[in-house]
Amino acid sequence: ENGKDCIAVIGISGGKDSTVAAALCVEALGKDRVFGVMMPNGYQSDLEDSKTVVKHLGIRSWECNIDKMYSAFVDEIAWTVVGSSMANGLSEQTIINLPPRIRMTTLYAISQSIGGRVVCTDNLSESYIGYSTRWGDGVGDFSPLANLTSEEVVAIGDACGLPYELTHKTPSDGLCGKTDEDNFGFTYEVLNKYIRTGICEDEDIKRKIDEKHQKNIFKLQPIPSFIP
Repeated sequence: ENGKDCIAVIGISGGKDSTVAAALCVEALGKDRVFGVMMPNGYQSDLEDSKTVVKHLGIRSWECNIDKMYSAFVDEIAWTVVGSSMANGLSEQTIINLPPRIRMTTLYAISQSIGGRVVCTDNLSESYIGYSTRWGDGVGDFSPLANLTSEEVVAIGDACGLPYELTHKTPSDGLCGKTDEDNFGFTYEVLNKYIRTGICEDEDIKRKIDEKHQKNIFKLQPIPSFIP
């Protein structure tokens, strides 16, 4: 729809979602029309996984360390706008969500410069409970995994012959030092079963999932607007 020369621009984190999304884009468009962007924030312990993805798929790529942008942004907001130190001026959640928003700005800057479209890599499991950053990793110009649970994403990765250690890697947001399931308080297996069947044997977990979904529905809807 965007022309034969349009390029898919995708952030490569080294996790299953960006790996599978990139592989699907290669399958659909060819490797010459997929551009991967690696965006560590200072030191990233699993950066080699991102490089493995790029090498395995044979796509063009660029590494852009967002550390200086992140630090400058935090300092400017903390001192100029808030008028206090970072610890007192910016909330913990603000600090966690800032890198994904900087990364998305970076992806759009590259995309607009090379004639591309940004790939959203969120899957259904994450989106259902709001496990994404609004205007960060939760946006893009198209979203190939949006209606697939995390287990289905893994299955597609296996069917595509992607490296097992990448598609079966323990999911983590790379922001707060915890795994996804540690943050959730329940497993992807339980969440995915509930999404697909409506069944959750543990009432406490069911209530937890329902609460998260209800609180984060706004992330899945258009911006509210006045209709005259």
